Amino acid sequence: MKVLAFTLLCLLVAANEAKVFGKCELARLLKKHGMDGYQGYSLGNWICMAYFESRFNTRLKGPKNSDSSHDYGIFQINSRWWCSNGQGKTNNGCKASCSKFTNDDISDDIWCAKRIVQDPNKMSAWVAWRNYCRGRDLSSWTRGCRV
Repeated sequence: MKVLAFTLLCLLVAANEAKVFGKCELARLLKKHGMDGYQGYSLGNWICMAYFESRFNTRLKGPKNSDSSHDYGIFQINSRWWCSNGQGKTNNGCKASCSKFTNDDISDDIWCAKRIVQDPNKMSAWVAWRNYCRGRDLSSWTRGCRV
C-alpha cells in the first residue's frame, strides 16, 4: 500500500511540473509551426525571446507588473493586452484565458505570439527581446539544432 501511495504521489508531482523545453526541441517545434521568418523574424529571434522571457518554461506566471497585469507561459503573454485572467482591465487581443498559456501544449501560445507580432510594436512588445535579442547575432540560438 505504501508503494502504491508513493507511486501516485510521484505521478501527481510529475504531472504538475512545468515543461521546460531544450533550445533545439523548441526550435524544431517553432519551425514546424511556421515561426521561422514569420513577420520577418528568424527562428533565432523567437528562441532568444522565449529564453529571456521564461527560460523556456511553459508554466511560468510572472510577478505582478506595474499596471497589475501578469505575464503567462513560455512567451510571457501579458494579461493587460493579450489574454484575460479575470482580474482587471484587459484588451484580450488573443481572445483567450491566460491559463491557456500555462500548460505544456504551446500551440495556442504560438498562435497568440503570431497575433502579437502583427501589431505595430512587432517583437518590441517583448521587453526581453528588446533588451537581449534585438540587433544581435542570434545564430547561436539555433546552431547545432538541424533546423
